[in-house]
Amino acid sequence: MTSIAEALKAALDGRYMIEQEIGAGGMATVYVAQDVKHDRKVALKVLRPELAAVIGGERFLAEIKVTANLQHPHILPLHDSGEADSFLYYVMPYVEGETLRDKIEREKQLGVDDAVGITRSVAAALDYAHRQKVIHRDIKPENILLHDGQPLIADFGIALALSHAGGTRLTETGLSIGTPHYMSPEQAMGDRELDARSDVYSLGAMLYEMLAGDPPYTGSTAQAIVAKVITEKAPSVTVHRDTAPVHVAAAITKALAKLPADRFASAGDFAEALTKPGLVATVSHPEAAPSAATGRRDWRLFGLAGALVLAVAIAAAGWLQALKRPASPVQRFELAVASEYAIPPLFGTPIDIAPDGQQYAFVGPGERNRQLWLRTLDRLEPVALGGTEGAMSPRMSPDGRWIAFVADQRVKKVPVTGGPPITLADSANSTLPGMAWLDDGNMLFVHGNWGLYRMPSAGGTPSLVAVRDSGQGGYFFPDGLPGSRQALVTSCSPSCGTMEIIVMNLADGSFRTLIEDAARAWYLPTGHIAYANREGAVFAAPFDADRAEITGAAVPVAEGVRTQIRIVPEMAISASGSLIYRRGAAGGLTLAWTDLRGVSTDIDPEWAGFFGVPALSPDGRQAAVALSAGSSQDIWVKALDRGPASRLSFEGSFNERPVWTPDGRRVGYISNREGGIGPKRAIARRADGGGQDEVLLEHPLGVEEFFWSSDGRWLVARVGGTDGVRDIVGLRLGVDSVLQELVATPADEFAPALSPDDRWLAYVSTESGQSEVLVVPFPNTGDARWQVSVRGGNTPVWSPDGSRLYYVDGSGDLMVAAVASHNPFAVGQQEMLFSASAFSLDAYHPSFAVHPSGERLILTKLSAQGAEANLILVQNWFEEIEGRFKGER
Repeated sequence: MTSIAEALKAALDGRYMIEQEIGAGGMATVYVAQDVKHDRKVALKVLRPELAAVIGGERFLAEIKVTANLQHPHILPLHDSGEADSFLYYVMPYVEGETLRDKIEREKQLGVDDAVGITRSVAAALDYAHRQKVIHRDIKPENILLHDGQPLIADFGIALALSHAGGTRLTETGLSIGTPHYMSPEQAMGDRELDARSDVYSLGAMLYEMLAGDPPYTGSTAQAIVAKVITEKAPSVTVHRDTAPVHVAAAITKALAKLPADRFASAGDFAEALTKPGLVATVSHPEAAPSAATGRRDWRLFGLAGALVLAVAIAAAGWLQALKRPASPVQRFELAVASEYAIPPLFGTPIDIAPDGQQYAFVGPGERNRQLWLRTLDRLEPVALGGTEGAMSPRMSPDGRWIAFVADQRVKKVPVTGGPPITLADSANSTLPGMAWLDDGNMLFVHGNWGLYRMPSAGGTPSLVAVRDSGQGGYFFPDGLPGSRQALVTSCSPSCGTMEIIVMNLADGSFRTLIEDAARAWYLPTGHIAYANREGAVFAAPFDADRAEITGAAVPVAEGVRTQIRIVPEMAISASGSLIYRRGAAGGLTLAWTDLRGVSTDIDPEWAGFFGVPALSPDGRQAAVALSAGSSQDIWVKALDRGPASRLSFEGSFNERPVWTPDGRRVGYISNREGGIGPKRAIARRADGGGQDEVLLEHPLGVEEFFWSSDGRWLVARVGGTDGVRDIVGLRLGVDSVLQELVATPADEFAPALSPDDRWLAYVSTESGQSEVLVVPFPNTGDARWQVSVRGGNTPVWSPDGSRLYYVDGSGDLMVAAVASHNPFAVGQQEMLFSASAFSLDAYHPSFAVHPSGERLILTKLSAQGAEANLILVQNWFEEIEGRFKGER
């Protein structure tokens, strides 16, 4: 008799080669298989024969189509489904790693941050799917795959397809959809019309288990568990894990409410509550029942009495302190910003507050799209500061007399009383800058190479403090510590996939990690450190400035701070104790079409995330883009405008900067295939996901970007280097065995772009002291050279017909230069099209692409997730900080 496995192999012959069985559940058996057509390893799931017989192939395949359209970084996509003989199957990517169940069984109880992070990622995927009207119905640790630490939801919508396809006949198989430990009460009672709140319940139960070590309800049989789910109230997770934060426990309790109406309305609301103390009201829960043994003391009574004595002592100390110094009341105000002064969407910190808290400077509208404005709190209207056009990231001096800022890729300062600005340094980073005034009269600033430099605040030659090798990320948002020997600095990996706060020694550039997964930190004269995470929550912790060490537990002190693309907190703190910030959600990015006047339209508002720069296919119908999820980044191909997106890269933790072959059949990108931060290689893969990855270029210092010439004969690349020095190289395919230097000088050369006729190579050079766009003949690049930009330039991109060259100038404006002559090369009229400050730009790589029609561009821009123009001012905020730590010092 032929076995089921043999029959299955025969049925799928020519389509999938079954390698081995790796698991079996109540609904399906899972096999590792080779996808013959696409030459890739997949996970093939085959429904149990009795289940397939009851459901029927036509109905099941019709229902499962819904899941094929779900595209999200934390959802395992559906590759294929079908019917072969009597078998019903569906196919998903084969993911190396483990399930969340494996992790729980190994670790028993997960760390709070780890558990909450997994839950928030799963919640983001659920929230997306629920908006597509798809409910999972079987959220459990077994259905969460962990790949490079990032969760992926498997079998998404499969339970729904089975429910709809099987109907009441499903009971004939003896199966129920869902797992008793994680079923919502309404699902346990057999309701078929479930909504998002059922998945929220399951997610809450899963988080409960990650923290407690067991699900909220256990029992010897499935019936016993279901009975508890319906009738009993689960104890607070703090009964099993007293270190669980109170707001996390409260959020779990709300998610596990018996009535759907009492739960969070969406998975997104649940995720938000996990990071925002006070968003959900906390209530007390009964602890374990006290012992009934006679004569046994209840030690909690002694604890209560001790707590009362301690409270009286603390209150008395507070009264004595109040007699010595009357406390200033903490006051909060919403500062309305009129539309004519509205803060434009931009990358970089838009605001700072004076040391005495009585003035604040902000970036507002100006002649070149933005300039600095100064408002004194006793006046209703702000005042424009002349000479600050194109300004970003203001930072007020310790004496309140100056405002430093970045414009035209230079560090400048302007008097608060008005007057001409003074240039302090060239080649400042205008994308994610950072400056700090030190108490020894010097300043720290972020150079164009993401390195940290020091210079006299009166101006002078900058000196290097620290810089990373090319492609390893950089430093920004410095904040000096007393004595000017050390500074708090944000350390960011490439594209800021990971961020952490470090303490840097300003004498030798050595550092150590202080806080992981944080965006920015400030030293407070109260003896504390404040830091903002990537979700807009602010924490404070006791801090020893001499040893530069945190000496106690951190507590939340603010929330709802708008954080640009989860990187730049829009907030500032004064030395006198005032806090000012812009309120709003952590905004992500979205792909947008933008015409030549700067009017943009989101391509697919439902597909937002943390994107790298997009690459447009030669026919303009698809875009390849790097999409970050946690600490990893992969290449996705998106059908434009609202078509599906499919993941292209599956190896390495950091894949970026995609580019298409001239025929549109393959996509190239750079990848750290060996893990870590470098060096990167140039990889190519078929755009439809088939075939194998091909390594095209390798270099000891890493390949940072590359592209094919229009005739397909050349590969042109930018390779990395030390101290920010990069070179442009080339390789004739099928001819050269060694890379040729095309542009390699002691200066920094990057962002190469080849004209459509392959005659001219545009690139950026720093040989003049700032980034400028140059053009040389190709491939004989040493024959001549022409400068295109006139006030700084980055990211050159040719028009499809080669008649124009686009670039971004030093102020962040998108410029277009007409090509007046090709023999010899000559630049004609140049004009500013629009400000690019609202778009995500990569200073070392072309940040946009031109549609084949030449009439519009594709860029990534800030999404409008909860952005608000108004500001929140908190006066005497330090009183609140000190109050949180009274009795702990």
